[in-house]
Amino acid sequence: MPNKKYSAGMILLLAGIVLLLGKWGVITYLGAMFWPLLVLIPGVLLHVLFFGRMLPAVVLVPGGMLIVYTVLFILCNIYGWNIIREAWPVFLLGIAVGLYEYYMFGNSRSRTTLAASLWLGGAAVVLLAVSLVWSWGLYVIAVLLIVAGGWMTFAKRSYW
Repeated sequence: MPNKKYSAGMILLLAGIVLLLGKWGVITYLGAMFWPLLVLIPGVLLHVLFFGRMLPAVVLVPGGMLIVYTVLFILCNIYGWNIIREAWPVFLLGIAVGLYEYYMFGNSRSRTTLAASLWLGGAAVVLLAVSLVWSWGLYVIAVLLIVAGGWMTFAKRSYW
């Protein structure tokens, strides 16, 4: 009988703590910040099941995609969702990572899969660079002009 009272007491104690944390907004904050873990868990689970030899290598494609997207979502949670305007090529990078994992760990070693992953990854990196330069480019150009003007003003004339 004492074990039942102990269990009931623990349940009431935990319920009270959860209600109090919910009232203070802690649970809402944790849910808002850590929801990307719900995307990460299936990605990691697919990798574990593949490396445990329970699933075929093709599951590495969505597994790699989910892990890359989780990183993007965590960065969006930290820095604000407006960074998705510049970081959208990461979605292409996720596909490239998944295809590359499939090429590396799959049985077929298809050159088409390797070429697709490298081309898609390269395109994603180039598009990400263009996107960042497009949004931050004016600042970079301004800094380069200031540095060049300062160098031309204060350096010896023989250098330029």
